[in-house]
Amino acid sequence: MIATPMDFDELSCPLPNTLADHIQLGHGSGGKLTNDLIKQLFLPAFDNNLLSALEDQATIQLNRWTESKSSSPFDAARLAFTTDSFVVRPLFFPGGDIGQLAVHGTVNDLAVGGAEPKFLSAAFILEEGLPLTDLARIVISMKTACEAAGVQMVTGDTKVVDRGKGDGVFITTSGIGIVPAGRSLSIRHVQPGDCILVSGTVGDHGMSIMSVREGLEFTTVLKSDNASLNSLTRAMLAACPGIHWMRDPTRGGVAAVLNELVSAVNLGVKIEETALPVRPEVRAACEMLGMDPLYVANEGKLIAVVPPDQTDRLLNTMREHPLGANAAILGEVTTDHPGIVVMKSVIGGERIVTMPAGEQLPRIC
Repeated sequence: MIATPMDFDELSCPLPNTLADHIQLGHGSGGKLTNDLIKQLFLPAFDNNLLSALEDQATIQLNRWTESKSSSPFDAARLAFTTDSFVVRPLFFPGGDIGQLAVHGTVNDLAVGGAEPKFLSAAFILEEGLPLTDLARIVISMKTACEAAGVQMVTGDTKVVDRGKGDGVFITTSGIGIVPAGRSLSIRHVQPGDCILVSGTVGDHGMSIMSVREGLEFTTVLKSDNASLNSLTRAMLAACPGIHWMRDPTRGGVAAVLNELVSAVNLGVKIEETALPVRPEVRAACEMLGMDPLYVANEGKLIAVVPPDQTDRLLNTMREHPLGANAAILGEVTTDHPGIVVMKSVIGGERIVTMPAGEQLPRIC
C-alpha cells in the first residue's frame, strides 16, 4: 500500500499568526491582535493624552480649548466624543439589525463613560445592488433607536462601492455627549477591593448571530441583547456617583474587558464562574460550538467597577431597571496576581482567563 503524500498547503493553524505582515480577521476581534495594532501603529502615530487613555470615548474639557474664563456649570462640563464602525453579517438577525446596532453601540460608548449622549453622525458604505427596501428598513430602525435613546442624527455621508466589493452595508457612526460637571469615570480610578458587576446575561448577541449563520434551532429562540444603555447608566450614576469605571463588553466579551482592566492598572481580578449569568440556550449553543460565554460579544450589557461600600446599592438599582434585571456581582479587584484575571470554576478549581488571541466570531458587530 502506498501512502498518499500529505498536502501541507491544505492545513491551517487555528491560532492567529502574530508575526503576520497582513491584516487578519483577528485584528478586529477586540482581543490581543486588536490591542497590538492600536499600541504598535495607531498610538505612536496619533499620540496624545486623550487617545492614550484608551477609553471607549475621549472626554474633552471644553474651556481648555477656548478663551473662556467663566466658572459656570456649563463650562465645567466636558464633551465626550466617540466613533465606531459596524460590519455585522447578516444585516438582519433575531432581535435587531445593523442600523439599530450602530446607534446602540455608539450611544453605549458614550454612556459607559458617564456622558449623556446627544448627537450622532452616520456614514454609509453601500454595495451596488443592495435592495432599497433593505436600506429603508435599516434607516427606519436607526430612527426608532435614536428616538428611544433621546439622541439626534445630525450629519452623515453616503458612498457606494462596486458590486462584490462590499457586503451590503457598512455603517460608521460617531457620537457626541456631555459629561456633567464633577463626574469622572476612568479605568485609572479602579482600586483594590472594588467589586465588579455585570448588568445581565452574557453572550446573547454573539450566539444569536451564530445561530443564524449555523442554522441552529433551540426550544427558545436566541435573540440579540442589543440596546441603548444610557437610561440604565443614568440611574446607576444617580444612585452611586462613586462608580469608578464602566465598559460595555462587545467584541472579545467579558474576558477582553477584564483583561484590559488588569493590564491598565496592574492589579488582578478574581471572578466566580457560578456568578456569571448565562441563559440556558446560550450556554447550550456555546457548548455545541465549543465556545466560552466569557469571550462572546454582547451589545446591551455593561461591566461596572464600584467601591465595595456602594455595591449593594448599585446592584439593587441595576435590578430595578429592565436592562439590569439580571445584574450580578462577578467578583473583585485584588492586589494578588497583578495583570491576571482568575476565575474560580463551578467545581472549585481556578483557571486563568486570558485575553482572546484570535477571532471567535468574525463580523459580529
